[in-house]
Amino acid sequence: MSYGKHFNYAKEGNIAIVTLCNPKGFNLVAGQTFFKELYEIQEIMEEDKMIRACVINADGDHFTAGVDLNMLKQADSQWIMDRLVWLQRLYSRWQEYPFPVVAAVQGICYGSGVELILGCDFRIAAENARFSIPEVRFGLSPDMGGTAKLTHLVGIGQAKRMILGCDEINAAEALRIGLVEIVTKPEELNETAMKYAKKMAGMPPAALRFAKKGINVANESSVAVSLLYEEAQSTFCCGTEDQNEGISAFFEKRKPEFHNK
Repeated sequence: MSYGKHFNYAKEGNIAIVTLCNPKGFNLVAGQTFFKELYEIQEIMEEDKMIRACVINADGDHFTAGVDLNMLKQADSQWIMDRLVWLQRLYSRWQEYPFPVVAAVQGICYGSGVELILGCDFRIAAENARFSIPEVRFGLSPDMGGTAKLTHLVGIGQAKRMILGCDEINAAEALRIGLVEIVTKPEELNETAMKYAKKMAGMPPAALRFAKKGINVANESSVAVSLLYEEAQSTFCCGTEDQNEGISAFFEKRKPEFHNK
């Protein structure tokens, strides 16, 4: 379904599909319209309680060449102060949803594009994907989560290599350092992303929600806090309809029907 200049939004069953749709412009992160469209799509997803997974992909040969440098020419310190916190939340908001968000990346994925997929739960790359965070080259430092999230994901050394050295890496190297979780053939990219989205969408919704949040808590806090979170979520999940249904379906060798109860 056509949505705007930069994005398409559609649903396949209970899976939301967000597609960068300006391939002639290399799907550039260009201007306020880009962010406004993304925000509006996120608002739609926020209200749709039937969504169980989301796939973010892109039309054309490339995921995105990153931010439009012409836009940066117009930005000054006041512009950043007025907007950056809101912009950062757009890329972090995927973690607020109770369902998994899968990024499917082909071709070039630079700068702001890398920061976009860092906010997702799961990253699948085509064999032809190439990743780079070149902001330092242009007198900037990543400001949409690049330094914070990349460091958590790949470690301090690899983060410095990519950000300070502006290294471009291919899909195989991205897999090796942990930037992506799966590499697939380009022609199988979207099929693979949908396969994993459907697999996770078929899980009990409450369990999926708590597991996602629990992993995030563990990544950002102490073991003691993580164990306390596990205690709380387990108290909720044990004895629910969905838990009983999952166990019953297993023993009865049938497909479970979950209702988030």
